[in-house]
Amino acid sequence: MSTPTITITIVGAGLGGLALARVLHVRGIAATIYESDDSPAARTQGGMLDIHDYNGQVALRDAGLFERFQAIIHPGGQAIRILDKHNTVLREESEEQSDGGRPEVDRGQLRQILLDSLPEGTIKWGRKVTAAKPLGGGRHELTFADGEKVTTDVLIGADGAWSRIRPLLSKATPEYTGVSFVEVDHHDADRKHPVPASVVGGGMLFALAPGKGFLAHKETDGSLHIYIALKKPQEWLDGIDWTDTDKGKAVLLEEFDDWAPQLRSLITEAEGALIPRTINALPVGHRWDRTAGVTLLGDAAHVMSPFAGEGANLAMFDGSELGKAIAAHPGDIEAALSAYERDLFERSEGVARESAESLEVIFDDNAPRSLIDMFAAFDAPDAEVH
Repeated sequence: MSTPTITITIVGAGLGGLALARVLHVRGIAATIYESDDSPAARTQGGMLDIHDYNGQVALRDAGLFERFQAIIHPGGQAIRILDKHNTVLREESEEQSDGGRPEVDRGQLRQILLDSLPEGTIKWGRKVTAAKPLGGGRHELTFADGEKVTTDVLIGADGAWSRIRPLLSKATPEYTGVSFVEVDHHDADRKHPVPASVVGGGMLFALAPGKGFLAHKETDGSLHIYIALKKPQEWLDGIDWTDTDKGKAVLLEEFDDWAPQLRSLITEAEGALIPRTINALPVGHRWDRTAGVTLLGDAAHVMSPFAGEGANLAMFDGSELGKAIAAHPGDIEAALSAYERDLFERSEGVARESAESLEVIFDDNAPRSLIDMFAAFDAPDAEVH
């Protein structure tokens, strides 16, 4: 007797939702993704990602995309340097000195690999979900911005920090961590911005002081992507008109007035818009009771600060693990979701705790020395690296 066909609906075409759809596809299971963006090119996809050999790379192997992933690795991207506010190099590690387990790739290129791997029509673009409600028996109804409705047997929220699906399962909402970013770019950095380029180097930069700093990396196109980090109340960030670039830069320069000129050039030479972002997180250990026919993955399930470098990796791993669970329990979706969530809660709690602790370390009163000490602990012979 054949297994009855069920409809599987994924809300959100980020890395996690795409990984889920791909893992299901290679196992012969169809799914539909609804995405609010009008097209794959509707917005930029952010900067570089380090993809870890114990989760993100595992997901890509499960998706049958590991070779394509290897083709987009950024040589030299695993290099790290840590500076103080005087532009003094306190720690520098070349890619050759790293363990090699976290190669850097461009987020947009990685997303494109996943997009290209799905059958045409899998993703319904320009479909913004405005409401979701249970119908009983594990089925759910989605309402879109244009008023259209669809029903589904299985609903997966892969729709990020401000998920429309999460309220079906949990009353939790992300809270401000106390740290904000203002993101800026330097294009064609080696030629047009040699001073910022020399500061950042070929990989990841941390330039820190208590409560503030620059986090940056060099991208595959030769540009620099800079995260100007400040420990400030959210009201401070909201009270500044960041669309006025000159005034925004003046505000930032005042915050870094006693920093070395080379580091201040990361602000003065920035091109284009200033993009403010609050860093928000769900409570460490966020979980929910098993609710028939619906679950979450990625930021919808466990959004956290980026200071453990795990967000994209966990999202893809969540998607892969969920896809494998569904395939492993044909005809019993509740067994699949229960098995998936049991492991999801355990792994995400540990990483969320690590992320919250890293945020405190990076911006504490001893920064950047506290980060140096954290790396030294990782270097210890008996250290566990996750």
